[in-house]
Amino acid sequence: MFFAPSRPQAEGDWRIASKLTAFLSWGLRALDLVALVAAGFLAYWLRFDTFAMPLDYVRNLARVLLFAILVLNGSTLYRSWRGRGVVREGSQLLGLWTLVFAASILYTVAFKLSDDFSRLWWATWFALTVVSTAVLRVGVRTLADRLRARGVDRRTAVIVGGGRDARRLADQLSAQPWLGLQVRGWFAPSTSRQRLDGLPLLGSVDALEHYVRRLHIDQVWIALPMSAESEIKDVLHRLRHSTADIKLVPDLFGMQMLNHSVEQMAGVPIINLRSSPLRGDAYVLKAVEDHVLAFLILLLISPLMLAIALGVKLSSPGPVFFRQRRHGLNGRAIKVLKFRSMRVHAEASGKVTQARKGDPRVTPFGAFLRRTSLDELPQFINVLMGDMSIVGPRPHAIAHNHEFMDQVDDYMQRHRVKPGITGWAQVNGLRGETDTLDKMARRVEHDLYYLQNWSLAFDLRIIVMTIFKGFIGRNAY
Repeated sequence: MFFAPSRPQAEGDWRIASKLTAFLSWGLRALDLVALVAAGFLAYWLRFDTFAMPLDYVRNLARVLLFAILVLNGSTLYRSWRGRGVVREGSQLLGLWTLVFAASILYTVAFKLSDDFSRLWWATWFALTVVSTAVLRVGVRTLADRLRARGVDRRTAVIVGGGRDARRLADQLSAQPWLGLQVRGWFAPSTSRQRLDGLPLLGSVDALEHYVRRLHIDQVWIALPMSAESEIKDVLHRLRHSTADIKLVPDLFGMQMLNHSVEQMAGVPIINLRSSPLRGDAYVLKAVEDHVLAFLILLLISPLMLAIALGVKLSSPGPVFFRQRRHGLNGRAIKVLKFRSMRVHAEASGKVTQARKGDPRVTPFGAFLRRTSLDELPQFINVLMGDMSIVGPRPHAIAHNHEFMDQVDDYMQRHRVKPGITGWAQVNGLRGETDTLDKMARRVEHDLYYLQNWSLAFDLRIIVMTIFKGFIGRNAY
């Protein structure tokens, strides 16, 4: 059954789902371009009974391919189609191909590149391209639906609310299982006097945060009227430490002024209140950036890392690497590697004491490593393992997260992306010890700015700034 409970999604399953989504997106992008070129040759064969295309035709085909890359790359066509109907996607596809071919024809005519192109060839090429790419989409959707039926790339969700909008949302989602969204149940607000038949009641809103955190729920859908502003705020406050996507199903009668932020999913208008900045194409681009740069950097610094490892061994007894559990993407625990800079010691359970100026635990060689950030070089291995990024919010000790999550607004939102070796906060001088609440708040403010403004160019800018000003820090003890 659609609403049948299942086990929490494992970390490995979550990674496979993200990679699958990215693979389908980029694979479909490549297949569309291949289909465009193949359709051009096939149209020429149908018109002239030969595949031996003259050079002018080949050049024109290359121009159309370039226009297609520019137009399709700037569209939303390759974002996840979860919740988007095939008819809507087909209409968007037809519009984009019309734009590509119209722009190509106008360019050819305007610059008088050739008067010999066959109009029938143009028309046949356009028709074959539209049909072939439409068939590709149906095939990819069918494959994705079958994989979701086997439990791959499925999302879990809960509904908050028990009124008309919540009932309509539950009915729509249950009728469209191809969305790959499994609704576990609903939580009753204090004002609810109705029940959602066929959907398990999971408790009151008081139990929401614990349930979402314990079972790693992916989405929380708030189906409350806008008049229940205090209850909506209460739900958001309860989920302030959660990295689950939060979606608001608006009351259409009271939300006309917010239509600009409404999207459609399963025929239901929703407002995205919180979501990850790295989805689809951005996720792939970030992953490629991380793995390529990390591999090249590790090749370059391997002699330096061997020398540092020897220095650590000679400085004091103990292992070369220090492994600390930190919160990674979506709050999942990871083990971050660093060169050991302190003498081996034991701390009380659940307590992590930050290094301070003149800390007797730090070896002289370790102090040098910490001041120059050389102790963090092993984290490029974490990047290759997929646990970290080169650029992102610096991971804090789990004990520090528990300490500050209730003191700094939106503190846990920094875990919506993978933690980084360097970040916007670090290149702006916010490194090392955060011994005051104000310092941590400023660091989080910079981390959230990075999340809101992420781009490949921004990452490269931070990397360059790190090289020139981010390694040495007065606060790095």
